Amino acid sequence: MFVNKILQRFYAVNETEIDPNLIKGCLFGGAVGDALGYAVEFLREDEIFAKYGPDGITEYQYHEDTGKALISDDTQMSLFTANGLLVADTKGKISGIQVWPRSYVARAYQDWLRTQELSFAEFQTARCNGVQSISWLSDVKELYSRRSPGNTCLSALSIRRNDDFFAEDYTKSAINNSRGCGAVMRIAPLGLMYHKMNMRRLDTEGAQIAAITHGHSIGYMPAAVLTHIINRIVFPKEPLTLKEIILEARNKAVEIFEGDEHLEELTDIIDLAIDLAENEKKDLDNIHRLGEGWVAEETLAIAIYCVLRHQDDFSAGIIAAVNHNGDSDSTGAITGNILGALLGYDAIEEKWKKNLELSDVILELADDMCKWQQMEEQSKCNDPEWMEKYLK
Repeated sequence: MFVNKILQRFYAVNETEIDPNLIKGCLFGGAVGDALGYAVEFLREDEIFAKYGPDGITEYQYHEDTGKALISDDTQMSLFTANGLLVADTKGKISGIQVWPRSYVARAYQDWLRTQELSFAEFQTARCNGVQSISWLSDVKELYSRRSPGNTCLSALSIRRNDDFFAEDYTKSAINNSRGCGAVMRIAPLGLMYHKMNMRRLDTEGAQIAAITHGHSIGYMPAAVLTHIINRIVFPKEPLTLKEIILEARNKAVEIFEGDEHLEELTDIIDLAIDLAENEKKDLDNIHRLGEGWVAEETLAIAIYCVLRHQDDFSAGIIAAVNHNGDSDSTGAITGNILGALLGYDAIEEKWKKNLELSDVILELADDMCKWQQMEEQSKCNDPEWMEKYLK
């Protein structure tokens, strides 16, 4: 059984060893699920099956001009999350003063916001006039594309920019009451960064980064759960099955957010997803029980269901995750993140690796995240190229 492979991973490595295959798998897998789902994000089920056949969409739909499978704002924001985390840790190591990652991720999101408001040429002009960026991604011309960005993310980041407001505690300084999935779909890189951090602190940081844009607790709590799941898969500290990891993440959220009036909504839908994954019904019937994924807890639950049901088959998992009425790119992205972390980049079928938009940038960031872990072990930053990228 596949679960034995998870246990073998634990026994094969110690907790400080980094497996680049898993980090690449998580970041790239999320982009694959996003791109597959983006093509059908706003289609109803009957439209999907009428257009693509009885199995729904099972292959990339390529853009007629570029020949690429397009990513959405989900992957764009995930990349800026990773960029912000790497800047935060690099600056912390150089200065000797480590700040919360949320501070620099919030600034990286401001860089993403500019890609949605300006053209690449306009940003270069703005830079000449003194506008600063912390993200090397701001120099990637292809990111200056609007791919159905969430209104909540756009409006929240615009307000925070105008107020020059970077909070110490975003969960206590809510900017709105949104519970949309835009808070959770971008958080996966956090789970890949910190293999030594206390899990309570790490999960809480996931909620804090989500709350930069989404102020409702049921909007940011799922980000804590997803952060936990990915971190424990990639950096196993004890031999657990996938189901046990998910239950551990659920229970840690209960501990962290004790007393929150919406906590039971989150735990109930996670429990339902676990139960549904163990029945014999069709995927679509089970997904209907979980919702459509437009709100964070439903997005997480659909992904949990899909990865538990298809934990040995990346393609089957993301295909199940996108062929439904709801927010297909987000459910596909999170499913791809988790399955990619479980199975690794090498296990992702070659067809998903061909002509994916910005695949080189995605893999470069994944490689940098791996490199950072190794640099952390050396307790020094001595790579000029790295310093140019993440400090200057």
